[in-house]
Amino acid sequence: MAERTTSDIARETLKQLALRRLAPTPEHYQMVYAEIAGVPAASLGFPEGPLRAIMRVLPAQTPPQIRLLEQFGAAVHRQDWTALQSVLVGYANLGLHAAGTALPPPEPEALQVLPDDLAEQLARLLDSLRTILSEDDPRVHDMALEVTQLLRAGQPPSSTLALLLANFSYRLSFSAEELQAIRLGLLALLHLVFENISALSPNDDWLRGQAEALMAAATPPLTLRRLDDVQRRLKDVIFKQTEARARSNEAQEQMKELLATFIERLTRICSTSDQFHLTLERCADQIGQASRLEDITPVLHEVMNATRAMALDSRVAHEELQTLRTRAEEKRAEIARLQEELDQASALARHDPLTGALNRKGLDETMERELARARRLGSPLCVALLDIDNFKALNDRLGHASGDAALQHLTEVTRSVMRPQDMLARYGGEEFVLVLPDTTQAQGVQAMQRLQRELTTRFFLQNNEKLLITFSAGVAQLGADETSTDAIRRADQGMYLAKRAGKNRVVPA
Repeated sequence: MAERTTSDIARETLKQLALRRLAPTPEHYQMVYAEIAGVPAASLGFPEGPLRAIMRVLPAQTPPQIRLLEQFGAAVHRQDWTALQSVLVGYANLGLHAAGTALPPPEPEALQVLPDDLAEQLARLLDSLRTILSEDDPRVHDMALEVTQLLRAGQPPSSTLALLLANFSYRLSFSAEELQAIRLGLLALLHLVFENISALSPNDDWLRGQAEALMAAATPPLTLRRLDDVQRRLKDVIFKQTEARARSNEAQEQMKELLATFIERLTRICSTSDQFHLTLERCADQIGQASRLEDITPVLHEVMNATRAMALDSRVAHEELQTLRTRAEEKRAEIARLQEELDQASALARHDPLTGALNRKGLDETMERELARARRLGSPLCVALLDIDNFKALNDRLGHASGDAALQHLTEVTRSVMRPQDMLARYGGEEFVLVLPDTTQAQGVQAMQRLQRELTTRFFLQNNEKLLITFSAGVAQLGADETSTDAIRRADQGMYLAKRAGKNRVVPA
């Protein structure tokens, strides 16, 4: 049997690709070519010589064949496997049509190119995307770089670009899923560490408060502005806690010194008392043995001197003990005051630094406490979720500082209108949650409408401009077996319906 030429192997390769219904990709072509030639596929580089030999024997009788042959030569010159794929697709379709298959023979289209301005915009997009991709996946970086180079090479073929973008997007989806999984895993790990810190310090309020603040900071959704606020608040809390902690430790050490001095004084008093009793006993023995008055006189002098010294020591000891008692009371009061400062610093971890309302952590604790109370007493409990209307437009027109002032204005009005037992929490951005104990849904709707009316009488003044702050709200009463999360979700749906209905409305959910 005669040895096959390169042209024969190439023709057979194209035929097998068509018969096997394989996409004419470089990988498939290389695999089938190596199989027919009987050589390892890994030993094949870019076969420019064999491909040019194929080009010389390819048919070029019809206009479609001539166009495909020109594209084939250009692809070989650039060593572009993707462009070769497009050419092979065209030849494969022509071959299937000639064989009478059921597939319709599409007319080969002229090679289309992407406009330069659009290609440059896509290249810039890929450059930005590469900066945020993980370095652990070099393949997706290489693919992005390959597409970028093709886009900036000048008039990139649309078919080639489409294939590269499809492969890149497919690989990018895996990288994005991996990055999301890593992010969630790190957040879960941080929460686990913070929970362990809190669990290992049940009697240390300042450390537990700091751990809870870190848990709140690591709770999605995460924004740069929120992280900056939390960072500033944590720095302030840590500074106050460190200062108060050091002063508390100093006061405790001073209290220990006072107690040691007190014990030392008591020991000295006891020693002096024992000495005085021994002197009196010795003097009594001397008096009993005396037979003359002259023998008694010096003994009496010794008893008087010992009594006088004992009285003086007792007076001095009494004054010292009184001083120690006063200092001990002062240190005890200072320790109590420092502990109160620590408690106040720890409370900052549960409140929003801008408005002073509860944050998400404080809201969770309040909901857990009020829900347990409501179920224990059988009393109603409502939650209302309100969202300031047109807040983004206010921010865009007047700036973020005015937006922050508007949030503070709403908080102040709410505190003045609502009951002392009603708790206000900032849920996120311009959203707030009101926890309304002993309140039915109808009463909750009335309370929120009362707050809306009060806001219409108290204008928000910013840069000598009076602004009317309004909000849309949803009110939900917790069911018997409903969780706080479910109730807040229903209230959020009611708020959304209020927005759809025209804003500045309260909708029961």
